[in-house]
Amino acid sequence: MINPFIAVGQYASDIGMLEAELRAGLKRFWRAAATVLDGSTIQLVPPDQATFSLPRNFFSTLFLYSYHRVGIPAERRILYAAVNQCLRGMVTGCDNLLDDEYKITLETDLPAQAHRFRSVLDIMVADRVLFALLVAHCQAHDLPVDLALRASTASLQALTKSGAQEAQEEGGIEERLEPEVILRTIHHYKTGVLFQSTWVIPALFEEATRPEVLLVQEALYTIGIGCQLLDDIVDLMVDLREGRHNYVASVIAHREPPAVWQRLTALVAADQTADYFYAAFPEISTRMQTEALAMLESGLRALFADKHQGLVRPAAAFIADRIGVQTSRY
Repeated sequence: MINPFIAVGQYASDIGMLEAELRAGLKRFWRAAATVLDGSTIQLVPPDQATFSLPRNFFSTLFLYSYHRVGIPAERRILYAAVNQCLRGMVTGCDNLLDDEYKITLETDLPAQAHRFRSVLDIMVADRVLFALLVAHCQAHDLPVDLALRASTASLQALTKSGAQEAQEEGGIEERLEPEVILRTIHHYKTGVLFQSTWVIPALFEEATRPEVLLVQEALYTIGIGCQLLDDIVDLMVDLREGRHNYVASVIAHREPPAVWQRLTALVAADQTADYFYAAFPEISTRMQTEALAMLESGLRALFADKHQGLVRPAAAFIADRIGVQTSRY
């Protein structure tokens, strides 16, 4: 996996600091996970160096950057990096179960084919590590343990907002909503609010109503929406086959001539990939990419400080490549 900032050496010291804190947070998570599994019949496989790399943890790095941006002290930034790995384990585990796949967040000696139980284990371990981290922090700083309970509950409430929206699509959808409605009622929860969930626990420990805090939260929301629009470009055919909401599909259904929608549904019936459709209608592909990348870059510009604006395009290019959108914009 490429390093998104390989060509921007002028930011080396700042990026190095983020990588160091990310590594510290991830190591804290892994130590706690090892403790949770100690004495069980399941062995945790020690993580390799790539596990701690910035490219593999790019969104976690963006969340960590948001804590830097508002001046949260290093000790708590590292705690929140570990907390976010817990949230990542829960979200990825749930996605794995819903999509019948396995993306690794916790490597163990369980057989590879046991992907459903591995996903369940990831969720259970992440939940217990989260509470252990919060209790340890409260004890170390003479804070009431009740704060850990409230933080744990708040994280669940934040994640279920996104999960509840996903649940509504499990049985398929009854109508193809207008594009504006998709953004306001579907993607708002699916990814926008999900990206903001990384601030739910810090909000209980920090001054979360400061204007700069609200600014970075809104920036993360916009980044999340941009990412979801890119996902919709890639997942167009899959979402149509599985009866899911998709922004690109809604644009085609409501804004394009009927013949375009007919062509799309014919390709879906023929089990073709989205590439076939975009090859036939390249202007739609270009327009959707432009809209998604504009949204993504807008969020990144709002998140990054003035001195880091040169990172906006490399970050956006990396995200687009990771999601699978091949663009000539960069």
